[in-house]
Amino acid sequence: MRKTIDFYKMVAAGNDFVVIGDGLQAKNAELADLARKICDRKYGIGADGMLLIEKTKKADARMRIFNADGSEAEMCGNGARCSALYAHPWARKSPFAVKGEKTKVIKLETKAGIIESEVNNDNVRIKLTDPKDIKLNIPIAVNNRALKVNFVNTGVPHAVIFVEGLDIIDVNNLGRIIRYHSKFAPKGTNVNFVEIINDGFIKVRTYERGVEAETLACGTGSSASAIIAGCRLSKAGNRIIKVKTKSGEILKVYFEKNNNKFQNVWLEGKAKFVYKGRYYV
Repeated sequence: MRKTIDFYKMVAAGNDFVVIGDGLQAKNAELADLARKICDRKYGIGADGMLLIEKTKKADARMRIFNADGSEAEMCGNGARCSALYAHPWARKSPFAVKGEKTKVIKLETKAGIIESEVNNDNVRIKLTDPKDIKLNIPIAVNNRALKVNFVNTGVPHAVIFVEGLDIIDVNNLGRIIRYHSKFAPKGTNVNFVEIINDGFIKVRTYERGVEAETLACGTGSSASAIIAGCRLSKAGNRIIKVKTKSGEILKVYFEKNNNKFQNVWLEGKAKFVYKGRYYV
């Protein structure tokens, strides 16, 4: 591995990432170790995850996602939005890109499939893979208390729990118990606590698998929460649900609903570069 690594620090809705461009040659074990060190908020750069942006023949760019604990994730919604903004200059000569002065369509290869994105200045939206494995009202026991948990996979697994008084929920302790619950073994799940404000507006707090703590936002978790909230709505057709994250930023989730089947799910919000730096391995 190189002795120094150039990187960008990027953020989307409060999720922060260390983004490293093409050319980092290392084994998976070395990358996992690097992610743990880089994401450490005391001794490293500090981030929720490390993103590697690589050249690929299948899309405009390939995104690899390493969580703060070194595990590699299939998908990350806010990470994909940062990656699309980062890869934007790469796409100018790509056969996959739709040419345009303001908005450019960029395709990202991920372990969850090819993700389509649209970049318009600092506003970035991505089209997620169609949600799958939707399960409603799964009974589980937590601290001798019966809970009803919903589940959906939006590229990665998410449990969704509707609550009242979201601000006083002990997200880290409850989230950790549910994340490792036998119902979601062996891979575990991300955990979202959701308060419905109205049919088009929800508040979400998320315990993220891989970070192993509450984060300021989670893109796939916001999308999962909006989709499960959409299951409660009898109205079919096109919907937009605004999601207020822990950071205070609001993401928009678009989807088409037909019965309890969801298609054309888009996640939209701001993404930005924070700074550029050099990390000494």
